[in-house]
Amino acid sequence: MTAAAARAPARDPAWLGRLFWIGAALVVFWPMLVATEFRPWLLFAPDSLKQTRAFASSFFPPAVGAEFLALVARETWRTVAIATAGIALALMLAIPLTLLSTRVLSISALAGRMARIPFALRQTIRALLIVLRSVPELVWALVLVRVVGLGPTAGVLAIALTYGGMLGKVYGEILESGETHTAEALLRNGAGRLQAFFYAVLPANAAELVSYTVYRWECAIRSSVVLGFVGAGGLGQQMDNSMKMFNGSEVATMLLVFIALVALADRASAWFRRALG
Repeated sequence: MTAAAARAPARDPAWLGRLFWIGAALVVFWPMLVATEFRPWLLFAPDSLKQTRAFASSFFPPAVGAEFLALVARETWRTVAIATAGIALALMLAIPLTLLSTRVLSISALAGRMARIPFALRQTIRALLIVLRSVPELVWALVLVRVVGLGPTAGVLAIALTYGGMLGKVYGEILESGETHTAEALLRNGAGRLQAFFYAVLPANAAELVSYTVYRWECAIRSSVVLGFVGAGGLGQQMDNSMKMFNGSEVATMLLVFIALVALADRASAWFRRALG
């Protein structure tokens, strides 16, 4: 036996620290579980298992009627359209707010400290972005359904408002965390803000910006299905109707279509990222 092996500790020297952090996690999370009435053992109670079996058995076989599949195809296309239109409107909202709120394109900040009026404008826009992304798209949809009525319009506007706030925040962080020397050099030599953006800031961050936008489009497809449950149209609204009618076979078909839709969106996202990489 070598001298190094003889001096090796018999137990992990970090075990005490790990034990402490495990105990700290239990102390923090246990009250949260109690507050949320988290009781997973109720899933295995006899009554719960009976209801689960009855509910699951209604899913088979899935509905495959020609008329119903045509309806599902139309609602699936509408779901993609809601997500895409919502993201397009979110971009129209997020891009100008990002350009107005980012410090990278501030001429007064070149001196080291931003002037009062630009600083106040920047903080106001950031507060607006906080408000937009703080309200979930489901809440926006509940409000907008009462304003514009049932249908896809409420879903499109709900996604546009929430995702506009999300995109604006993340776009600003991407621009400010990237390389800024070229933009500063252009601004110091008389270039305008838009010139600095298109010739310096955008080329340096285009791949990351587009990658995040595509990811948010994928999330918007999932959100558009959920929004359908509050009357915002699309596949979710049709699924809600089938569930209210206790038609498990139709729900099963729509769930399979939704899984395939999300998988296709994921593949499209991966393709865009590879193309940009």
